[in-house]
Amino acid sequence: MLFKIISESISQALQQLAGNKLRSFLSLLGISIGIFCIIGVQTAVDSLEDNIRGSFDKLGSDVVYVSKFSWAEDPGQNYTKLLRRPNPDYKDYRELKKSLKTAEALCLNVGLGMKTMQYKSNSVDNSDVLATTEGYAEIYNPEIEKGRYFSANEFTYGGDNIVIGYNIAQQLFGNIEPVGKQVKLMGRKLTIIGVIEESGESLIGIMDYDDSVLLTYENARKFANLKSTNVFGNSSLSVKASEGIDNKQLKDDITGVLRAHRRLKPKEEDNFAMNEISIMTAAFDAFFGVLNSIGLVIGGFAILVGMFSVANIMFVSVKERTNIIGIKKALGAKRFVILLEFLIEAIILCLLGGLIGLAFVFLIVKGLSAADFFAYEIYVSRGNVISGLIWSTVIGMLAGVIPALQASGMDPVEAIRSKG
Repeated sequence: MLFKIISESISQALQQLAGNKLRSFLSLLGISIGIFCIIGVQTAVDSLEDNIRGSFDKLGSDVVYVSKFSWAEDPGQNYTKLLRRPNPDYKDYRELKKSLKTAEALCLNVGLGMKTMQYKSNSVDNSDVLATTEGYAEIYNPEIEKGRYFSANEFTYGGDNIVIGYNIAQQLFGNIEPVGKQVKLMGRKLTIIGVIEESGESLIGIMDYDDSVLLTYENARKFANLKSTNVFGNSSLSVKASEGIDNKQLKDDITGVLRAHRRLKPKEEDNFAMNEISIMTAAFDAFFGVLNSIGLVIGGFAILVGMFSVANIMFVSVKERTNIIGIKKALGAKRFVILLEFLIEAIILCLLGGLIGLAFVFLIVKGLSAADFFAYEIYVSRGNVISGLIWSTVIGMLAGVIPALQASGMDPVEAIRSKG
């Protein structure tokens, strides 16, 4: 019986579309535009969110970052106090390495700024140079495409070797093999031992090695001043928790070691900040929530208009089929059968409008992807398709419930006598 009701409802919905093309088109247009707006915004936001969260995942949820400033604090509020804080340095790193028992790996990173690298007559400007210690690979896992990463001896004794990013290798060497070549950086000749694989497109560029140069801390200290006096901080400590250790315990242990090392009195505040990736993801959660709400508001108005239009179609359909309803009820059709028939018809109409809206989303996304309009991949997820269909179904139920109740509540005798 249910199958028969559904098939008849689909047939009636198609008849309504065919018999009143302009009215049906205008009614479904609102549904289509509403679904297009809601799912279009959700698609853009989800694609953006996946790209940003994918970048954050590279930082690791089990890593604590010790630096001068807190990611969750506005530097302008306590600017003078924050400026007096020391930058994390090699002594802090050595003390943590010696005393911290709950860390699987830790490293000190010192940014040396944007430098020019030369190979014969070729040069690359704005190479982002980073000096780091042992433990960097365990935390950040740079994927080496050619050559190799630094050995333990190179971290200990500071060999004149560097690892470069994909873009630098392409610009300096083109099709020439870069591994083993000597380049000039910061007035010193250094040998390339490895090339990091291409990072690819990323909106915020976290852990983007394409324009980076890595060298060991021991090597960098031979020709660069690593005792950071930069007021905004160009050094940080990265600490990865051991298995079974949560970030709270790790932060407590780091706090104890650094406070003792820096000889802070019991009542003195910490002169360092500890950051986690959750600080940034929490901020973006609120941001993405606002964007989705905007999509709902924009699409909601179009859907509201479309819902009333579909309801109007259903009222007209009930009036036109009053005699048929009376005959069905006189022959023993139950009230719920009539109600279900009109309710399913309304849902079918709204689903057709929703499918048109989803089709427009697919076409727009395909066009934008083909044109490389965004700096990241944009796609329509299965969840968004399901969400669009659910929205359409709910709208159909709301639009059809009153006409369906009206039809199911008719008196069969009066309905048959009616001229429709």
